Amino acid sequence: MRLPAIVFGLLFSLLAATAAEARTYASPQALIKSLYADTIDPAEDDAPSPYSAYFSEALNESLAANGEAVDFDPILAGQDGVASNVRLSPPIILGDTAELEVSFRNGKRSATLFYTLVRENGGWKVDDIADQSGDEPWSLRDLLGQ
Repeated sequence: MRLPAIVFGLLFSLLAATAAEARTYASPQALIKSLYADTIDPAEDDAPSPYSAYFSEALNESLAANGEAVDFDPILAGQDGVASNVRLSPPIILGDTAELEVSFRNGKRSATLFYTLVRENGGWKVDDIADQSGDEPWSLRDLLGQ
């Protein structure tokens, strides 16, 4: 009887997804370290962002409404790859907002992203990501029309 194993597998997957959604991060560094350590499968075109557990409610709403405006992975600042040698600056925390810089390598390319975080629902969440380097600087919020 494989049915109990299938039901158990589905239940375990549901519980794991719920636990991931319910994670709270006590510090900006804990959030970013978890974000870059997590193995995230690319989302299907009509699926919510695979990073939704890490993003603020406002950013998730913007992605749901305007996600087609982002045709790259904002965490990697590119189409694909893997972030290695991830380094975080000390965060600047002002009340319920924090900013920090994240530097990493993606293949042969170096990248530096600037994160804006907000404290919501008892923990920190990503509210914006920006790349200020190169010929085409961007902010995730700007790309989403915010």
